Amino acid sequence: MFLKRKFGVCLSSTSSNGDIFFGEFDSSTTPLTYTPLLINPVSTAGVYALGEASTEYFIGVKSININQKPVKLNSTLLAINATNGYGGTKISSVDKYTTLETSIYQAVVNAFVKELNVLKVPSVAPFGACFSAKDIDTWYTGPDVPTIDLVLQSKDVYWRIYGGNSMVRVRNDILCLGFVDGGVNSRTSIVIGGYQVEKKLLEIDFAASKLGFSPLLFRKQICANYNFQANS
Repeated sequence: MFLKRKFGVCLSSTSSNGDIFFGEFDSSTTPLTYTPLLINPVSTAGVYALGEASTEYFIGVKSININQKPVKLNSTLLAINATNGYGGTKISSVDKYTTLETSIYQAVVNAFVKELNVLKVPSVAPFGACFSAKDIDTWYTGPDVPTIDLVLQSKDVYWRIYGGNSMVRVRNDILCLGFVDGGVNSRTSIVIGGYQVEKKLLEIDFAASKLGFSPLLFRKQICANYNFQANS
C-alpha cells in the first residue's frame, strides 16, 4: 500500500489517550483549517551543516489578537530572517509551553491581563502572569478567559487558543497564563508548545506543504474518539 506523504497527530491531555495517523483519514467531523508550511533556510537544530535548512514545522503568523483586538508588537520579528534564520513561528512538541520573544511576550501578557480584568497574584515560575483560580472560569468558552488568535495568511485564518489551552493550573487556587518569556533576540520568535497543541488535531501534509488544524475541545471531541488508520 502506498501512503501519501502526510501524517497527523492528536495530543491529548493526561486524562485521555492521544493518537497518530499516517496517510489519509476522514476529517469530516473535524473540518481542518489549512495554512502553508514554511521553510526556514537556516537550520534551528543544535548541530547542523552550513547551508542546511531547518526540518522543523514553521508557519506564517502575521499578527496576534486578544479577544479579536490586535496586539501592538514588532511585526518584523514574525518573519523569518533569510540570512540568519532568526524569527518566525514554529510548532514544537519538545517545548512544553509556548515561548515568545521578550517584546512579544510582554505585549501579549499586558493585553491579556487588560482583557481579563482580574488582579494578578505573585507569579509562579516559569509563568509571569498568574491569577486566583476563584476569579476565573477556564472552560474553553469561559467568558472570563480572553481568546488568543495567532493570525495566519489572512484575517480570516487563525489559530485560536481558548482558556482550556491558555490557562495552566499550577496549584488548586492559582491559574497562570501558560506562555513563557523566550528571551530577547530569541532564535525563533514564537514556539507553539505542547500545552497549546493539546486537544487539537494536526495534519502535516508534506506533498502539499501545508498544515491542517482543528480545535477538538471547541467541538466537544477528544483524541480518543478517533481510531486513525493509514489509507492510500
